[in-house]
This record gives sequence, structure tokens and C-alpha cells, in this order.
Amino acid sequence: MSQDKVVDADRRFWVGTTCAVGGVAAVGVAVPFVSTFAPSERAKAAGAPVEVEVGDMQPGEMRTVEWRGRPVWIIRRTPEQLAALKGIDGQLADPESERNPNEITPEYARNEYRSIKPEYFVAVGICPHLGCSPTARFAPGPQPNLPADWHGGFLCPCHGSTFDMAGRVYKNKPSPDNLTIPPYQFVSDTRILVGVDENNKA
Repeated sequence: MSQDKVVDADRRFWVGTTCAVGGVAAVGVAVPFVSTFAPSERAKAAGAPVEVEVGDMQPGEMRTVEWRGRPVWIIRRTPEQLAALKGIDGQLADPESERNPNEITPEYARNEYRSIKPEYFVAVGICPHLGCSPTARFAPGPQPNLPADWHGGFLCPCHGSTFDMAGRVYKNKPSPDNLTIPPYQFVSDTRILVGVDENNKA
């Protein structure tokens, strides 16, 4: 083999190697860049809005998403659960959500359902008493730690506070307030954006 051919082969090898290494480096730079388009865990913890598909939820189903480091419940209430909200105002500590409305119940949720659409209930799943997370007790009727005429709702196992299916606290319970309704909006018939309302308030 002539000297010229040896040099040409070496040159091709080094050019190819350089291109390959450069390509790998470019991909290494591009991947972190592309990932910046998705909200980071830090951004989520700081309060980045969370979009949730609810069109496939079954009646009676509950989903939990994280917003600002807190659990947010989304519940598709059944007709029976909605009907159970009527006629129990006398058992509730704040049936019309009048306590601290600007902090606990946004204007669009100051109704008997405490929601934008009656079917879908959105609430922060933290008891206002000491910050425990209540458990879902959707089945009506007598159960341990619940009254015999229980209509369905939530029980905080720490100190016994009970809430109805609209997150309204019952009388004579440790919790001083109803469950908090977070800012949210419907961006379509089947998608909820948690973290910002229709007035762009977070």
C-alpha cells in the first residue's frame, strides 16, 4: 500500500471519529435542553399548575395530584352523593362556607356544591386542624368512628374531624374550617387546571 493511501485512510478514520464524538456531545447537550420544556420537580413544588384529564373518571372515583407539595383531590361525585349534600346544613359548622372565604373558598365555589361544576369536586386533601390527610369514607351508613346517619364524606383519623362530600366540616369537631378549595379552572369539558383560576389567580 502506498504512503498516500495510508495517510488517506488515517485521515478518514480520525475525521469519522471526530464526527461521532461531536454527535454524541451534541445529543448530550440537546437532551437537557429539551427537558427544560417540562416543569421540574422544583417548579411543581413552587406551585406550577397541574393539568388533569377527568373525562375518563367513573362516578364515585377519586384522583389525587400534587400541587405546591400538597395533595389535591379530584372527585367525580355521583348523583346520590350530590343529593346527600342537601338537608344537612344543621349538622355542619360552616354550611355556606362563610369563614375566611378568600383563603378557603374562592368565589366560584361558594355554593352548596363548593365547585365550578357540581359533578366534580376539587379540594386540598389536608385537614385544617393539624395538617393530617383525611381518608375517603364515601359509603353511607353506620361505620366505625362515624355516626349512624353518615351520608358519605371524609374522616380525619388523627382527631376525628368529619367532612361531607363538599368538604364542609361537621359541628363540634377539632377542625376549625372546611377543606380548602384550591384555585382551578376547566380548560376544556374534560380537563382541569389546578393552580390557577379563570382570573389567572394562583
